[in-house]
Amino acid sequence: MHKVAVLVGSLRAASINLSFARALEKLAAGKLEFVYPDLSALPIYNDDLWANPPAGALALKQTVEAADAVLFVTPEFNRTIPAALSNAIFWGSRPWGKNSWAGKPASVVGTSPGGIGSAVAQSHLRSVVTVLDTVLMGQPEVYFQTKPGLIDEDFNITDPETKAFLEGYIARFTGWVARHAGDRSASVAAE
Repeated sequence: MHKVAVLVGSLRAASINLSFARALEKLAAGKLEFVYPDLSALPIYNDDLWANPPAGALALKQTVEAADAVLFVTPEFNRTIPAALSNAIFWGSRPWGKNSWAGKPASVVGTSPGGIGSAVAQSHLRSVVTVLDTVLMGQPEVYFQTKPGLIDEDFNITDPETKAFLEGYIARFTGWVARHAGDRSASVAAE
């Protein structure tokens, strides 16, 4: 089973994006193992801090490097990604030459109560994660509109059509990870 580092851009305990990630995790049970790095433990990125690296930054890098893939789950704040997610991306890509994201199969999803389901933030994030040298899955796109009761307290998707769509997404992502995590292992073994 492949391990996926799941970065949820909202730090709120009752985050709808965290609930969405947990619902995806439930749909992926037996196929993917989700691990959630603690983005709240990261100080605001400052290159000077590499002189004595913060424990939270080292833990993030270690979690990402140990994972087979990365799933970015982003809310949309002011038509872009939240600072917590951007900050985590900075820490993971530094110091120079030690980019933890490089070669990782990745996907971008997100949710909001609005009709476009974080589409603008996801678009911004997609342009960023390709620069990080991830292997980004392009389809299917998941612009998820959260509605009351759509995800229950046990992280079940209650609407059958929505559940079927998300099961299809998980199947595609699982295949993407299997295909590209294997490529990454092969290239590391060849070095």
